Amino acid sequence: MKDNLKNKIQLFQEQKVRTHWDEEQERWYFSVQDVVQILTDSKDAKQYIKRMRSRDSELNSNWGTICTPLQMLAADGKMRKIQASDTEGLFRIIQSIPSKKAEPFKQWLAKVGSERVDEIDDPELAFDRAMKTYLAKGYSKAWINQRLKSIEVRKELTDEWQEQGMKEGLEYAILTDEITKAWADRSVKSYKKLKGLKKENLRDNMSNLELILNMLAEASTTEISKEKKPKGLEENKDVARKGGNAAKKARIEIEKQTGKPVVSNKNANQLRIADSKPRDEDK
Repeated sequence: MKDNLKNKIQLFQEQKVRTHWDEEQERWYFSVQDVVQILTDSKDAKQYIKRMRSRDSELNSNWGTICTPLQMLAADGKMRKIQASDTEGLFRIIQSIPSKKAEPFKQWLAKVGSERVDEIDDPELAFDRAMKTYLAKGYSKAWINQRLKSIEVRKELTDEWQEQGMKEGLEYAILTDEITKAWADRSVKSYKKLKGLKKENLRDNMSNLELILNMLAEASTTEISKEKKPKGLEENKDVARKGGNAAKKARIEIEKQTGKPVVSNKNANQLRIADSKPRDEDK
């Protein structure tokens, strides 16, 4: 959904929006002035932003957390600090823009919000939505079934981490990194770099085999954690490494038998193209 927002903004009347990629946070930032200019056709976007903030006291009071000054190319060709916001911040700003061009975004936000409320009441709807989304992106049904299973396995793991007192966010990310380094011999960041990814989800860019081994690593971690009942981050990291190593053994054996590396530099686009090519037996 966030990628969709980015694409829509960049396609508005072929006008460009200045962007900044934060490598550490793995997050895109967009020039607020550029977005407001495109959505309002204002002759002076800076003045429009001032008026918008003056009439929306909540937006104004939270402006410092919604926006942050980042170095971007200015109109004079020099790098200057420009007010920028991530996708979530842009959504908040767009809500304060009374413009026909902003209306489709507001309607989309309302639709997404309604869908999320429905999914809380009936979680199965989330899987149905995911299936439709992946199909629309061109993934094969076999891959999608594997991916949906990986979501289930991941949820069981995060439930276990929660049970052991781990905090969602940073600690989950640290433990995930330990699992990935153990089975794939790469950190999550290194793995994404290998596939040429930025904000994209790593699992969405894995082959079937990569997904299976990642699931094995996470499922093994869950089972070991249930038995060991680790306390604190360090003990949970040790369990994560053990779970990852279980999948690493399988990876090494597969590579030994096939003579090919399991961890691939192919991303989703390349994998989908490969899947769409007819095999010899299909010709």
